[in-house]
Amino acid sequence: MSKLSIFMKGIIKENPVLVFALGICPALAVSSQAVNAVGMGLATTFVLLCTNTVISLLRKVIPDKVRIPCYIVLTAAFVTITQLIVKAYVHPLYLALGIFLPLITVNCIIMARAEIFAKKNRLFDSVIDALGMGLGFTLALLAIASIREIFGNGTWFGIELPVLAEHNISIFMLAPGGFIAFGILVAIANKVSNGRAAKLKESGCARCPAATACGKGGAA
Repeated sequence: MSKLSIFMKGIIKENPVLVFALGICPALAVSSQAVNAVGMGLATTFVLLCTNTVISLLRKVIPDKVRIPCYIVLTAAFVTITQLIVKAYVHPLYLALGIFLPLITVNCIIMARAEIFAKKNRLFDSVIDALGMGLGFTLALLAIASIREIFGNGTWFGIELPVLAEHNISIFMLAPGGFIAFGILVAIANKVSNGRAAKLKESGCARCPAATACGKGGAA
């Protein structure tokens, strides 16, 4: 697989949110404002990049029987670093993301990429994979947040939009609006991928990126 293919697959073909439905909780919880969505996406990408890098470097050192606890410890360490940086330098974002910032530790996207890619591939490929998946996650969050903020609040990145500011649909700023926006984008992703997104989600645990990590790698 070429370097470009590794990078691009996370954006549409294997988008973690819109195709594999991973990381849905933060995607819906922090996506009422575009700026919060970008912040969460960048924070997750940083953790994913650091985790993939270290796991790829240590892939021949980490014993197979304890690999999952090792992944969790590494992820938690990088999440703590990220949390402290955001708290120190972007405090409003830290307050907006709340509990979902430390919960990056248990984000299925990070565990999935560590298990199915970083532990099997060389450093450079693992870095490219992390950047591609991180960008795909960030773009998915931004797309959901943009729909919700524009139609629900009449703003985008806090900038007031003509007409929509006075004639907005307030439900988009509530929990149901998150599911509506998510459903719209999943349908678009399925259309763009010619139905591949739906087929992947219907194929059971065997095709899930985190299947091996949760012990259901051979389940149907």
